[in-house]
Amino acid sequence: MEKERSELSDQEKPLEVLVVDDEPAHAEAVAGSLERIGAESIVVHSEKEALEKVHERFFDVVVTDLMLETNESGLRVLEETKKEAPETEVIVMTAYSGIETAVDAMRNGAFNYLQKPLDLKQLRTIVEKAGESARLRRINRELKQRLDEKFGFGGVVGNCPLMIELIERLKRVSPTDATVLILGETGTGKELFAQALHQNSPRKNKPFVALNCAALSESLLEDELFGHVKGAYTGATTDRMGKIEFAQGGTLFLDEVGDMPLQTQSKLLRVLEECKISRVGANEEVKVDVRLISATNRNLEDAIKEGTFRMDLYHRLKVIQLRIPSLKERSTDIPILLDHFIKIFSKHFGKPVKGISQAARRRLFLYDWPGNVRQLKNTVESMVAMDLDGILDVDDLPEDILSAFPENGSIPANTETPAVIPLPADQDSIIRQLVGLSLEDLESRFIKETLNAAGGNREETAKMLGIGERTLYRKIKENS
Repeated sequence: MEKERSELSDQEKPLEVLVVDDEPAHAEAVAGSLERIGAESIVVHSEKEALEKVHERFFDVVVTDLMLETNESGLRVLEETKKEAPETEVIVMTAYSGIETAVDAMRNGAFNYLQKPLDLKQLRTIVEKAGESARLRRINRELKQRLDEKFGFGGVVGNCPLMIELIERLKRVSPTDATVLILGETGTGKELFAQALHQNSPRKNKPFVALNCAALSESLLEDELFGHVKGAYTGATTDRMGKIEFAQGGTLFLDEVGDMPLQTQSKLLRVLEECKISRVGANEEVKVDVRLISATNRNLEDAIKEGTFRMDLYHRLKVIQLRIPSLKERSTDIPILLDHFIKIFSKHFGKPVKGISQAARRRLFLYDWPGNVRQLKNTVESMVAMDLDGILDVDDLPEDILSAFPENGSIPANTETPAVIPLPADQDSIIRQLVGLSLEDLESRFIKETLNAAGGNREETAKMLGIGERTLYRKIKENS
């Protein structure tokens, strides 16, 4: 039985094309020519009809005349199509040759520009290429969306309950212009979360500008934030735009905002309230439109009590407050993060890393990670860079990780190597809870918890348990 259209894969579906031309005979000729490559075309003859169709349904390709009712009609069809469906490719055609018209069309996102009378063979070739491009872009978007739904959001990776809840909050907050305060220990990835908020907001095509407030003196920080005019101070030989102004229309990320001097805090508060800035040494004000995201590892409520942070600014910054868990709090995400970083650095160094041994994976899982995700990322980078055989193993681990486990660290000659790797002290109570369970129940529980830690990935679970996938499937079946 022939498949329904909705069940066909992208490769099996015919191209869906919208042909827009105010000359009916020419439009039908274009549609008829495209039938030869299996395309299904809908023909309309005006800007209004075209926009209605674009809003009504999806097309792989739109082929539009630039000159419809007015000289601008075709460009409006192009702009509205790219706004409504960014993956759709648009080919423009016109009987009037002109470099400016072509430049305008290409600048607004046209896939190609054809001059009438058309070479129909050339048209078919270009439409096929445009259709392939549209489908690849759509497939990439859908794959990214599915990965985000399973493991993360905008580069933020995680699958533990704390991260799932945090990612849901990110998704709700991203489309808004609300100021966001991100809290978390050093190395938890606060800037990555800020970038995820920006990249999934209406401001994503505008600048994302980051500034570390702890890295600069008060005078340099103000200059970096607000800029200056020529002659504002010795050495100011030209006008200079500050970070706030440079981020116009986009997002400004202030890291370590808790270390900002009080005088600068009052100036930042004024910017947030009035949406205006003055460059250092200038009299006139400049209107700014910037979304502010700030981050700190300090307790700002304690800083307020100590008189080092303004209460009014604190409440202005924390319209939305997000707390990033430490890696110790989200240790079940370590397997996912490991594979994520291995793929990144394998590609970066051009090394075909096939995987990581169970022994190395186990040590990385049990390590305390005082430097959080940043330390884990740097560790994986080091391991991939040093690896020689395509499998990351214990011998690739950095010294600080090895020394945390006595059997692999520097052990005095009169010291016996323990039979097992010591568990963290806070897991003693967990072990006591297991006393009394049968070995069968213990195995079943351990497999279930490991499966949860691997995000339901059976291949990953088998690696963590050090057994084959077929053995794992059999044990799951036996215990179900």
